[in-house]
Amino acid sequence: MKAEMAAPFAEIVQNEQEYLTRIASQGKRMIGYFCTYTPLELIHAMGFLPVRITGSSRRAEKAYSLMPSFICPYMRGVLEKGLCGDYGFLSGIVQGYTCDAACGMVNIWEENIGGSLFYSLPLPYNDSPGSREFMRARLRDLAGKLESLGGRYSEEALNASVALYENIRTALLDLYDMRYRGALPLSAAAFLQVILAGFIASPEDYLRMIRELMSSLDRESDQQRGGVPLLVSGSIIENPRFFEIIEDRGGRVIADDLCTGYRGLQPPAGSGVDAMDALIDRFMKRFPCPSRIRAVERLPLLLDLLQASGARGVLFLLQKFCTPHLADHPMLYREMNARGIPSLEVEIEESLDVDGQFLTRIESFLEILR
Repeated sequence: MKAEMAAPFAEIVQNEQEYLTRIASQGKRMIGYFCTYTPLELIHAMGFLPVRITGSSRRAEKAYSLMPSFICPYMRGVLEKGLCGDYGFLSGIVQGYTCDAACGMVNIWEENIGGSLFYSLPLPYNDSPGSREFMRARLRDLAGKLESLGGRYSEEALNASVALYENIRTALLDLYDMRYRGALPLSAAAFLQVILAGFIASPEDYLRMIRELMSSLDRESDQQRGGVPLLVSGSIIENPRFFEIIEDRGGRVIADDLCTGYRGLQPPAGSGVDAMDALIDRFMKRFPCPSRIRAVERLPLLLDLLQASGARGVLFLLQKFCTPHLADHPMLYREMNARGIPSLEVEIEESLDVDGQFLTRIESFLEILR
């Protein structure tokens, strides 16, 4: 694998604090967010850098004084970093209403860490003219809040931001297509670093980096990779070590249904009479998270991913206590099993120490698929 191709992306991920502190020192204001159901285009168009708040591999200590132990490792890590001062440069947080833990974190952050803006964006569950009008009103309200921080709204700026993020998502989906064909010379761990860097870097810099990566890939000959092709489904994966273990033991992550992956990219943009319409249209049509749709409605989408990618099995890599995903799993497992599609559920802690049970279960699953 051409690991050096992903090195610029890995450097941003590994030096997140230094990178963002440098941007803040240049006078750039930043708005934090937890999940991809956040209107990044609007935040960016109004002069702010949207930054996804990442979890932490350090042991949570301060976080336990403010949240119960049965909250997912990602949210525990997020709060731990916030309480330790890692995100003191943020002007505030905007969160699209998804899981209860993420939405509750907005309130905890406001009361214990501080900032100037804390906004939970209610999202319609159904697509209808009324739902779209409701969302337009809420986005206008958010724009007003951002204006109170010095942001400026214009249709031209929003058009430009919508086009910028569409270009980013389209380019990343092209890389996904290469991975389906076995033509992407990046390991799953390296590709994850490419994705994660986009949550930190400015979109202008990130698009340039992706285009440079794709230019270098164009000069590489296609080489079909070995290994058992897998679809990995779950929420947030920030530790590349999980993917390294899978591929070191003979698996090949060929597709994903992850918040830190395909789920936040499809479709790359929406359509409408203006930029706000296009933004709303994309939200209504995007690849759904379990917190936004029933499992029976997500099943056909996963089956389509399996067919498009050629994956031979599904690895449900779920964070502990992630209620939306864990609630979906029994139905998805039953339906996969009825269709003869092997699957394995593994609950993980987001830490750098991957336990032996994970290794053993992955090895056994891959042996069954062989």
